[in-house]
Amino acid sequence: MSYNFNIGVMVDSFCVPFEQGLAKAESIGAKGIQLYVVEGENIYTSFDDAKVARTLELLKKHGLVISALCGDFGGHGFERVDENAVKVPASKAVADLAVKLGTKVVTTHIGCVPTDKNCEEYKNMKAACKEIGDYAAKLDVTFAIETGPEKAETLAGFIRDVGSKGIGVNLDPANLVMVTGDDPVKAVYTLKDFIVHTHAKDGIMLQQTEPKRIYTFFAEGGIGDLRMGDYFLEVPLGEGKVDFDKYLAALKDVGYNGFLTIERECGADPYADIKMAVDFLKSKI
Repeated sequence: MSYNFNIGVMVDSFCVPFEQGLAKAESIGAKGIQLYVVEGENIYTSFDDAKVARTLELLKKHGLVISALCGDFGGHGFERVDENAVKVPASKAVADLAVKLGTKVVTTHIGCVPTDKNCEEYKNMKAACKEIGDYAAKLDVTFAIETGPEKAETLAGFIRDVGSKGIGVNLDPANLVMVTGDDPVKAVYTLKDFIVHTHAKDGIMLQQTEPKRIYTFFAEGGIGDLRMGDYFLEVPLGEGKVDFDKYLAALKDVGYNGFLTIERECGADPYADIKMAVDFLKSKI
């Protein structure tokens, strides 16, 4: 079976300065990069016109495009009003930057969507996503909610409830496997109307727990919080519980033809792991 997907990489996963990361992305045959813009070298507030022009020049030099910006401001997503007072306008600024850098997708985590639509957290998340989504839609940008904190059916229902054309999905199959125990293949069909970007990642659940517990660890300690190691393990593509043959076939079946963007959040040799992932995907597509 042949596929019409592009392979991308989260350039920050190389753990080197941006320009070196672009060279590495080109060297392993990637066609695009996802750029993290909420802190570090490429924080969104650092992009004046000169930096935008320089970034576009570097991308062209290496034959790359930006598959998406990562506009994940961490913490508790959009669950809390006090955090949203800062995160909502910041997210709008990231959408503005996306336009300047030639991408139509911003990925983010929004927190854990509650099943109770009447609780405060749900209402806060819905209001924030509606405001951000409507702003993004006017720019022809989609804020893509990353899968993981809830089952795909819960996320699909939430997006429909928000009712904004500027809200979509960044489908991360490993997050579903590692945290919720959801089936990524089934998730493709559940979320098919909303998928605008994907992460190519694999993993294993070690111990079932409430997803809210895991994402509280993220909020408190970030991706490096050691407590999460008791519950799941991210592994190289093909070594975990994501059935990539069925998963890729499902993406094709629903008409997705965008990026498979490799995200590697651990490992002693990120370049080797990312190259292995690219080679793995090329063998499949």
